[in-house]
Amino acid sequence: MSAVAGVSRRGFLGGLASVAGLGLGGAEMTTKQSSMNRLTVTSSKPFESVVAAFEAEVGHPNMSEFLNQLGAAKSYSEMESVVQAAVSKAGFMQFARFDLGAVIRKENGRDKPRSLRYLVGNPLIMKEMVKHVPDAGSYAPVTVLIDERADAVHLSYDLMSAFLAPYENEDALKVARDLDAKVETVLRQAAA
Repeated sequence: MSAVAGVSRRGFLGGLASVAGLGLGGAEMTTKQSSMNRLTVTSSKPFESVVAAFEAEVGHPNMSEFLNQLGAAKSYSEMESVVQAAVSKAGFMQFARFDLGAVIRKENGRDKPRSLRYLVGNPLIMKEMVKHVPDAGSYAPVTVLIDERADAVHLSYDLMSAFLAPYENEDALKVARDLDAKVETVLRQAAA
């Protein structure tokens, strides 16, 4: 563990589990503190226009077909071709979309708020981060939140570079910073 890694809880939990007769079987639990830096771009455009502009910036593969093709790829080159066919010109694809506002609207009986959470990314970018910092897989694909507020439509993204900074791996951070810049470009284009 590095000095930044945090606290190992093996002694405490291991002792507690032994007292309780549970045993941990050699398992160890650690924590790592990470910081979150949120990038938010606002737009005065209507919510529907911002959503349409954002969705035009990401690929929308049939995920079942995509996963089947990915699994059937016999080489890295074939897998790379499958991914490249699925991503947009900006280099991203949509993995999932959650209508968070729909849940709130059911409760309040109104047509607002409108809020969508997108999981977007690129498996090839994810691979480049994960090979240097395995925990990067916890943050990819990334979340983009588009929500309508009283002042404007907000497009928000938590910077990958901030999540990976505590790992102090320059190779992963270089990829993360590049990812952050690409996502920022997409958000700015959708908001414009």
